Amino acid sequence: MPDQPIRNLASPSKPSWRKYQAGLKRQAAKKRSVKIILKLSALILIMLVGINGVLFSLGEKSLHKKVTDGLLTSNEKNENNTGGKNLIGKKDVRTLLESYAFANLKRKSFDFVSEKLTFRVDTSIDIDFQNFLLGKIKRSKSRFIGIVGMDPETGRILSMVGFDKRDLSNNPCVNNRFPAASIFKIITASAVVEEYGFNSGSMLSYNGQKHTLYKSQLKDRTNKYTNRITFKDSFAQSVNPVFGKLGSLFLRKASLEKYALAFGFNREIDFEIQLDPSQIYLSDDPYQWAEIASGFNRETKISPVHGALMASVIVNHGDLVEPTIVEQIIDEKGDIIYRSEPITINQAITPETSRVVNTLMGSTIKSGTGKKAFRGYRKDRVLSKLNIGGKTGSINNSSDDTRYDWFVGFAEEKEGAKKISISVVVAHEKYIGKRASYYARIAMKQYFRNYFAKHGAKGDKAKS
Repeated sequence: MPDQPIRNLASPSKPSWRKYQAGLKRQAAKKRSVKIILKLSALILIMLVGINGVLFSLGEKSLHKKVTDGLLTSNEKNENNTGGKNLIGKKDVRTLLESYAFANLKRKSFDFVSEKLTFRVDTSIDIDFQNFLLGKIKRSKSRFIGIVGMDPETGRILSMVGFDKRDLSNNPCVNNRFPAASIFKIITASAVVEEYGFNSGSMLSYNGQKHTLYKSQLKDRTNKYTNRITFKDSFAQSVNPVFGKLGSLFLRKASLEKYALAFGFNREIDFEIQLDPSQIYLSDDPYQWAEIASGFNRETKISPVHGALMASVIVNHGDLVEPTIVEQIIDEKGDIIYRSEPITINQAITPETSRVVNTLMGSTIKSGTGKKAFRGYRKDRVLSKLNIGGKTGSINNSSDDTRYDWFVGFAEEKEGAKKISISVVVAHEKYIGKRASYYARIAMKQYFRNYFAKHGAKGDKAKS
């Protein structure tokens, strides 16, 4: 059989070698693509699950972030010394606790829930002291009662007791609805001591009655009816024409405005709860300056918290401090998100001036308008160990159916460093109930009775 030629492998029924190899490469490439797609799909699925979890977690934590981060303002971030963590400021605390009045607290610490998150608030309240005052206030004859006890050096609120007959949820201690009356004489006295060098023995004169304020009493004149009196006695007895003349003839508009602002009027005072600014307005009328300086007007308004701040200036070397009632706030993780610190607003008066006014306020207790309420204090086992000063004030409302009654003052150890400032306002109705000076006395005595029981009186230790 003759040799047959070898057949061509590239016959029409089978692909060529090159095409065959190209086909294999395409199949391998497809397999690799499928594997890559499967891997990518699995990775994307894992990522989607993870992202969903993160978003869910962020949704759960967003309220917490609102408190710990979102509420932070650029000028109110404080550094936490323990962890370098930013803390919220007082403005943020006001937002967080806007529904809490803080009057009449019966526990030092309490929990509150905000949008399903639980926080603990530790306050500066002295609970034994607070509960004592809560048990002593007489509500039956009063329209309002506001009692504030404060550490004058730190601004820590030690007690805040309030009663509003028509709105039991209201906290009168932070309301600025109360006419300042004669407690404004503290500012007038501070101003003339600082600007004109007055001292407790400076001699002054007035015509007419002590508690009136007619334009004729403001004239700089002397006749056979003129009364002469020391600056100390005019303060202790709250002599209106003397302080009216100091306002209209000496201090005038500019100085009255200057010292009212220095003592905190017409300005926002930072606090963990809303504190209405105390208000004063001075016109260009000299008689109005006399009314302001003596407290013989209803337009100058102040809150009991601000009254305690005024008294604090006198025993704090002239410094006006910010009030604080929240010591710290702790979130549900145990992290501190707020911590209070002592803050000085400004130096209202010099230390020398504060010492002179301290003496003037002491004369109110010894021989002035507070003498009756503090009768026998020199023989009292607790009060005798204290230097006590104050200023009383009273004025009727425009319809004469309510009488506002004030005591603003302080008590400090004679042989130690412990101090407290006290501010009390009582709005009496048809009948006069317990007076503001009564509440001030029992508050001072109770606070130091507790303090001496725990720490002892230095005077007693020295004797023993």
